[in-house]
Amino acid sequence: MELDLDRLDPELAVILPALPAELADINRDNIGAVREMMGAQPVEKPPTTVRVEERTLPSPNGDVRVFVYSRPSSAPRAGMLWIHGGGYLFGSAEDDRARLIAEKLECTVVSADYRLAPEHPFPAGPEDCYAALLWMVENATELGLDPARIAIGGASAGGGMAAGLALMLRDRGGPAIALQLLLYPMIDNLHDTPSGQYTNHPVWNQRTSFNAWEMYLDGVPGKDASPYAAATRATDLTGLPPAYLCVGSEDLFRDEDIDYARRLIAAGGVCELSVYPGLFHGGDSFLPEASVSQRLERGFLHALGQKLGA
Repeated sequence: MELDLDRLDPELAVILPALPAELADINRDNIGAVREMMGAQPVEKPPTTVRVEERTLPSPNGDVRVFVYSRPSSAPRAGMLWIHGGGYLFGSAEDDRARLIAEKLECTVVSADYRLAPEHPFPAGPEDCYAALLWMVENATELGLDPARIAIGGASAGGGMAAGLALMLRDRGGPAIALQLLLYPMIDNLHDTPSGQYTNHPVWNQRTSFNAWEMYLDGVPGKDASPYAAATRATDLTGLPPAYLCVGSEDLFRDEDIDYARRLIAAGGVCELSVYPGLFHGGDSFLPEASVSQRLERGFLHALGQKLGA
């Protein structure tokens, strides 16, 4: 099945011809080249008052590098563990969204530079993020944080890892979390939904996604995949922190994300869901000044600010 590209937001659709061809088929053979290409993309850094500090944290699984985004404050601030996207395969903890959240909400954001697949398949990444969160809580005084106001979140694979981390925290009796912020999260290794059947989604299509899951899970476990890796595999969604989840109407992940939000609510949880018309996967990152991108940004910042009291 093919997606009708006329359904895309016209303001975003203009960027499609400029998208790298490699995105259409990311695989084990070209992941190194894709990482090099993504790292070579010029990034214009806007002026900011946010301070960025690189730290290295010891953990049972080896050192974890984090970037701490903060602004000066005399009072304990809210905090957030941010998990970058990139299909579990690429991406950087030096993330503009981490800086944006720290700037707009005046909270401290710790962005985790977790280990990537395929060199480090699941559970390496989530364990790194778990260690980073524990470090935040244990060092709240040094970081100027209020440990009662800490959220976790991310976009795409980062959102998927945040959803899995929320399950890990519940099952391990970890620290309480104010919010799980799930921006078009990558949470279903099967894509067994109507939106998952289309093969030509822009940016992140079915073929690339299945390849990414195979690398992240180090094989194809199907329905037996760990819910800490693919949150939709979880059969029990009770006792989880409140969630904000958003996705585009033209995203491969649309129906799995909507169903996950529905299941969170059915399990007695709190979940705010936003579906943005015409938005394809990550379109807001490619053109942040577009109207739909701005609406998405305002939506998640408002939800996060309310939960953190920031």
